[in-house]
Amino acid sequence: LDCVLQQTYKNFELIVVNDGSDDETGQILEKYKDNHENIKVLFQKNRGVSASRNLGILNSSGGFIAFLDSDDLWDSRKLEVQFDYFMKNKNAVVCQTEEIWIRNNKRINPKKRHKKPFGDIFVPSLSLCLVSPSAVMMKKEFFEKAGRFDEKMTACEDYDLWLRSSLLFDFHLIESPLVIKRGGHCETRYLHIKQIC
Repeated sequence: LDCVLQQTYKNFELIVVNDGSDDETGQILEKYKDNHENIKVLFQKNRGVSASRNLGILNSSGGFIAFLDSDDLWDSRKLEVQFDYFMKNKNAVVCQTEEIWIRNNKRINPKKRHKKPFGDIFVPSLSLCLVSPSAVMMKKEFFEKAGRFDEKMTACEDYDLWLRSSLLFDFHLIESPLVIKRGGHCETRYLHIKQIC
C-alpha cells in the first residue's frame, strides 16, 4: 500500500480486495482508509486471486487498470511512466515493465528465457509465462474484449488471461525495471527491500 500511495502520479483510485482474511488485515486496511480518501476496501469471503482481481476490476472507475500482488513492490514512478507511455502510444492497450527480482534478500538476474517480449507474444509465451501481473497496466477495454480472470482456475489464472489476450493485442514493453518482484522466505526481506527502494 505504501509504495502505491507514494506514486508520483496521483490521479488514481486504490482498490484493495480483502479475500476473507482472518488476521489483522481488515483493521490495518481500515486505518489506511481513514487516512487516505482514494482507497476503496472491498471484502469478500475467501474466493481466491481470480475472484479478487475480477471484483477489483468491476468496482474500478478509471480508464486504466494496474495490479500489485502482495509480495511485490512498485517503483514510485511506475504509474507515471506507464500512463505517459499510453499517452504517447495511443494504439497500445496493454504494456508491462521490466522487473528487479529478489530471492531470499538477494538480487538475482532473470535467465535469458525470461526476457520479456514486445508485440505479438503468443508464441514465445507458449512455453513460459512472460507477463507479470504487478508489471502490467492496461486500458479497461482490455477486459471487455479479452474477458477477465477465470475463477475456476486455482493456479496459472494470469497465464491463461495473458495467452487469451495475446491473440487480440500486442503487448508493449517499457524496458525500465519499475517493479520489485520478491520471493523466498525471510522475515527481514521487507526491510531490506525498502532500503533498495
